[in-house]
Order: sequence, then C-alpha cells, then structure tokens
Amino acid sequence: MKILKSLFTIYALSFAFLMSAQNNQEVIIETQQLSDNVYMLTGQGGNIGICLGEEGVFMIDDQFARLTPKILKAIKALSDKPIQYLINTHYHGDHTGGNENIAQQGAKIIAHDNVYKRLSESTPATPKEALPVISFNDKLQLHINGEDVLVFHVENAHTDGDALLYFTQSNVLHTGDTFFSELYPYIDLDSGGSINGYIEAVKKTLILIDDETKIIPGHGKLSNKAKYQFFLSMLEDLKTKVVAEIESGKSEEDVATNTNITKTYDDLGYSWAFINSERIRRTFYKGLKQ
Repeated sequence: MKILKSLFTIYALSFAFLMSAQNNQEVIIETQQLSDNVYMLTGQGGNIGICLGEEGVFMIDDQFARLTPKILKAIKALSDKPIQYLINTHYHGDHTGGNENIAQQGAKIIAHDNVYKRLSESTPATPKEALPVISFNDKLQLHINGEDVLVFHVENAHTDGDALLYFTQSNVLHTGDTFFSELYPYIDLDSGGSINGYIEAVKKTLILIDDETKIIPGHGKLSNKAKYQFFLSMLEDLKTKVVAEIESGKSEEDVATNTNITKTYDDLGYSWAFINSERIRRTFYKGLKQ
C-alpha cells in the first residue's frame, strides 16, 4: 500500500509534465469566438480565455512554455494590441507554464494569494518573472475593454488557490479547473483541494450564471449551464455513493474496484488519460474519508 501511495504521489506531482507529454502530435492552437471581444483558445493544457479591445489584451492562463510562440501567433491574428494582463486560475503548470514568456511581453500577472505562495515556494524555483505581481484573497473586479470582469476565489476546490472569472457584458464564465467539461475532474487533494469544496464551488457559480452563459472550462469543450449542472449532479452522486461505501466499512481498494459507482459516467466517456474511473473513485474515497 505504501508503494502504491508513493507512486500516486509521484504521478500527481508530475501532472503538468504528463499533460504536456500525453501525446507527441503537433499541437494546434484553435480559436473560438464567444462574443464581440471574448475568445477561447485551446491547444494542450488548460483552456485559455482572451478579452480584446482598445485597452489591450487580457489573458486567462497560458498552457505550457513551449507553446507560447503558437499562442502568441493566435492572439496576434486577433489583435495587434499588447497583452496587458494575465490571470492564472490556479498554480498548475498546464495553466501557468507560459508565465515567464507572457511576462516578457509586458503583461502583469494576477493570481490568488495561494498561487503566488505555491509558485514562489516551488522546487525547482519559479523564475521571478513568472510570479504574479498582483495577488488577491477573496475577489476583485477588472474593468477593461468594455467588460466588467468579476474575479472570485472559491475555497478549497480543485486546489487552495482557485479563481473563476465572469465577463458580465459578454456573459462568459471561465471556471479554471473547477469544471472539466464532460470529463472526470482532477481534484488535487495534495494541494488543498477537497471534494466538498469542489461541489460548493460549482453550486456557488451556478447561481451567478444563466442558461445563455457560455462557459470556458479548465479542460474540455465549450460548455453551458445545463452541462455544468449535470457535472454538479455527477459530483453529488459520486459523493453519496462513496460516503455510503465508507459508512459500511469498505476500504479504498473496495471502492477502487467497484465499477458500479461510476458506471453511468464511464458509459458517457468521462474517463480520460489522467483521471480514469478508478482514480476518481480513489480520489473521492480519500477526500471523503478525511
């Protein structure tokens, strides 16, 4: 069991690397327009949000450092304005790997206090240029390119430093990794994430949006409120089933091998390279057993 735990810890710590190396095919940065001035960029790693206008480019997350030239090319195809701000939705490398490169473009990096703390204390050390220069505790608002952007922290969900962004004029939400569209989520228990916090984060956010809201998930396809609601129902269903297993005295291995717990979502194709059905069952067991 100790060996299995050690292996899982190593696997979790290697998340960003594995996300980068999960396939060797040529990465294409694809652009999807969501409103007059808000776009979603996909490639490899966390989905990127872009807000354009006369005041410059506002960017959400930046994937991996090696993809920065392609990402910048995609942005320049939309605007010749400089990148003024970059916000990190959390600290994982598939969302912050390009920080240093984007900062060299003149962008000011914004993130939650815990993102700054984790990046500044990481081993190996994070370059100073890759660290946020503005951090916040609870929430903040940005007024840029005709948008009032509400930025708010949820605790503790995917990690202990998650931020979501809502563009009030465009009615676009970027969830960071508090939403994996049509996929099992990665809940990083070792970085302050929690099952209950993740569920509460989704509940809190659903109150803010409506049926017309376009949702940029941390990973997966562009989504909407109905699919986010189904995602919440899945989380609550898995919690109910795993809690029942724990209360009946079942072990982690019992839960890990009980495919009935996740069958509905396995059939929908929610398993993916990093979080398959066994791993989500283990995550829920560990998080709820605590």
